[in-house]
Order: sequence, then C-alpha cells, then structure tokens
Amino acid sequence: MLRFFTIRLLRAAVTLTMVVTFAFLVLIASGDPADIIMGSDAPPEAIEAFRQAWGLDRPIWVQYLSYFSAILSGDLGRSMRDGRDAIVLVAERIPATLALTLPALALKLALGIPAGIYAALHRNSMADRAVMVLAVAGFTIPSFVLGLLLVLVFAVQLGWLPSGGQESWRHAILPVITLGIGGAAVLARFTRSAMLEVLGQPYIRTASAKGVAWRAVVSHHALPNAAIPTVTIIGFMVGSLLAGAVVVESVFSWPGVGRLLVTAVANRDLAVVQCILLLVAATMITANLVVDLLYGLLDPRLRSGKEG
Repeated sequence: MLRFFTIRLLRAAVTLTMVVTFAFLVLIASGDPADIIMGSDAPPEAIEAFRQAWGLDRPIWVQYLSYFSAILSGDLGRSMRDGRDAIVLVAERIPATLALTLPALALKLALGIPAGIYAALHRNSMADRAVMVLAVAGFTIPSFVLGLLLVLVFAVQLGWLPSGGQESWRHAILPVITLGIGGAAVLARFTRSAMLEVLGQPYIRTASAKGVAWRAVVSHHALPNAAIPTVTIIGFMVGSLLAGAVVVESVFSWPGVGRLLVTAVANRDLAVVQCILLLVAATMITANLVVDLLYGLLDPRLRSGKEG
C-alpha cells in the first residue's frame, strides 16, 4: 500500500509541475503584460520601467526559475493590476464559486445516478430511450448556449428569475442548473453503462436463479459493484468544479474564480492567472489521487501492483 501511495504522489507532483510550466509558457508567449496594463498611449519609458519593476525584462528561463522557486516557498506572486497578493484575490472569489459548484454537484448526483439506474433496469424501454435522449442533449449542448437559453426563457420572457449577479439566492438558480445539467447527463450515461455491465455478470444470474428477490439482487449485488467505476466520473466532476465554472460565471456575471480568470487573462495578469490554474490543477489532481486511493482500498490487486 505504501508503494501504491508513493507512486500516486509522484505522479501528482509531476503533473502539477507540468501544469505550472505550461501555464507560464503560454502566458509569456501570449503577449507582453506591460503593453496591456500600461496601455498603448503610455510612453516607452513608463512601459520599460514597468517591465523592470516586475522582472519582465529578464530572460524567460530566469523568470521561470524565479517563479517556480517562489511557488515552492509558498509565494504565488502579486497582481500586476493592483499589487495585491494573487492568492488573496483568488481566495476572495472562492466562496462565490463554491456557492454555485457545490449545489451543481449535488444536482448532478441527484439527477444523474437515479436516471442512469432507472434506465439500466428498464433497458430498451421507452423510459430508457427518453432518459438517453435527454442525456445526449444535456451532454452535447454547450454550457454557454444552455445558460443563454435559460436566461432567454426564465429571465427575459417569463421574468421569473434574474439574469445575472449575486444579490440573492434566486440569482444562483439559473447558473446552478446550467452547471448541473451537463454533468447529470454524463453521470446518467456512465451509471447506465456500469449497471448494464454488472447486470450481465454471472453472479447476478446465479443470485436470481437461487430465488433471491430482484430488489435484493439490485441493491445488494448490482449497485455496490456498479458504484466502483462510477467513483471515477464523480471524482473527475469534483476535481473540475472550479474549471467548469469559468464559462457559466461569465454568462451570468457571477463574481467567482472563473470570472476572475477571464478578466486576468484579458489583462495578462500573470500571477493571478497562474494562481488560479495552479488551484484548478491541484483540485483535479487531489480528486484523482483520492479516487486512486479508493480504488486501492476497494481492489487489492491495485495495491499489490497487479492491475492489468
């Protein structure tokens, strides 16, 4: 088990390093932050002074080593826009993002898992086909399109809900639904496939042949075994909570981490962008690490390194 845990930690460390490096290189290659922040009308002397003050005049490899060593020491840099610590700016937006993503995750689980189970237990029925049609539609419609449609119907035409902002809990309804629908569709399809695979196993037929009630077969044998692969997709959803809110927060003018990321990218605010990407990557890596550890606990073959 120690070897299993160590390998996963090393993989997580390598992945996090690659994300940090990729984010740094992409942002550096996307343009000079001094030109964006200072503006095109600023005199060359002011732009050069800005670049020197923030170390942008140094070679890229020197900037990278300085940035990476600062991360290792816990310093995620300061915003070039207002000089505040990047981690403080991001931390201020996290509660707003969690106010959307956590209810959206609950909505995904509440809709997706029961729908997938029901569809699997009624395979090839009209109900199964209806669930799958809705799941495909929910999965294929982009979140920004779905969000705009919800605003058009419920905010503009019907006037039932506000179209954006964060003044009350009513402002969160449309963005939560927008975030939840796509994940629920994916979870429904995945749960249905996992259930169908388990229901086709010999031990399910054996239990039924022995006279065990079908309800007991499903609850005691099918559901626990189908839950094991479903942990993977749930872990991915938990890890992508912050990343998934970027588009939705922009559509609904929600003041969360996702909207801050869009603004920081437009302003070439390197420290803030890198801080958010690091947070997103760390969240996803942690979620995947937890899933791997759960697999290791559930399947002894993984702990012994005999996975196929």
